[in-house]
Amino acid sequence: MSQLLKVSSLVIAMGTASALLVGCSSNANNSAQTANESKSSNSGMTDTTTDNNNNAGTEAKMSTSSNQSTSNQTNSNSIDADTMDSTMADSNDISPVTNGVSQQIDGNSKAANSLNELLTKIEYSTENLSETAKKVNEATWKADTKIDRNVGTKLQALLNWNHSGVGAVDGYWGKNTRKAMQAFQKAQGLPVTEAVNEETWQALTKNSTLTSQPVLVSYQLTDADVNVKTTQIPASAEAKAKLDGMYYESVLEALGEKFHISRDYLKSLNPNASFKSGETIIVYNPGNPNTTPVSRVVADKDTQTLYAYDDSDNLVASYPTTVGSTATPSPTGTHKVKVKIHEPNYTYTSDNGKKSIIPPGPNNPVGVVWIGLSKPSYGIHGSPDPERISRQASAGCIRLTNWDALALLGVIQDGATVEFK
Repeated sequence: MSQLLKVSSLVIAMGTASALLVGCSSNANNSAQTANESKSSNSGMTDTTTDNNNNAGTEAKMSTSSNQSTSNQTNSNSIDADTMDSTMADSNDISPVTNGVSQQIDGNSKAANSLNELLTKIEYSTENLSETAKKVNEATWKADTKIDRNVGTKLQALLNWNHSGVGAVDGYWGKNTRKAMQAFQKAQGLPVTEAVNEETWQALTKNSTLTSQPVLVSYQLTDADVNVKTTQIPASAEAKAKLDGMYYESVLEALGEKFHISRDYLKSLNPNASFKSGETIIVYNPGNPNTTPVSRVVADKDTQTLYAYDDSDNLVASYPTTVGSTATPSPTGTHKVKVKIHEPNYTYTSDNGKKSIIPPGPNNPVGVVWIGLSKPSYGIHGSPDPERISRQASAGCIRLTNWDALALLGVIQDGATVEFK
């Protein structure tokens, strides 16, 4: 690993937040920083295939925000540090079943308030569903029957709703879905298997209220959905630094991330869509995330999964992740969460010492979240390429989809334990 930048202090005063974060990188000396803005609008996202991961070794609590003025699909208002500090109250909230509104948490706990600020509220309906959507919503797993895309989508939804994340929903029984099932089995105390069995299906569907919510829903596109700023993301860090923001490259990319679905699947569900404002399309219903405060996470390098535990050491959520690579392995041992940043900048330092500050946005090398560890140069962060989580290498940090990173940011406590195994 290349020489890393030093860390400056985090300043939170008079509503202004700024921080410089050290980065773990496979290329050169890199870091991330927040913009000097107390309010942020979301920026876009780009395709970055290398892992220019970032970290902070500062004793700060949390800073947020982007220096962009445009609005995007997530709620990127700055989050008050007190909302997400280590005194996060134990929550009696149970992630509510969606009823026409997804990603909107009931209750007034700090976790619920944080999540509602970080995640986009999605209002949907079940009117005028396509035949495909109806088949998915009515799908049932049966033993000794091949998992088709309808059942595959239903399984992915049930796993997600039970807080065992599958990554981008695509309807296929693949690596991330199998890992999510195994994490769910682990949380339920079931035998871990390679395939769905009757015992697992019964556990997934035992909450009849949760099971009855729709998987695929109708959603009317708004001006805000389609008028996102877009840009072409250049290859070099120097060129990226000249952009106003690391915006999405297309409306389809923004919609895929908003609904936690692969772009190809979104297109196949809406073959005749033009994705214009006022148009009604079929989308995946993301449901609601875990609301239980997280005091410990375990990054499993073998399964490429991040396991999240509460104060009683109950497994409350899991996320597919990319953890290190053969060339740049992740660290070992146990560390602590030291800093939490929403919408970080990213500072790339080339071999000749020249610095390029890459602006915030979903296509930033660390996505929209940076959770820095006490281990200098390492952290948990988002990704500019969520569809490839667990299918690419990282430079030692823990990489999540942007939506999983936001969900974790809303509940992870300051000083939470981060264990690599």
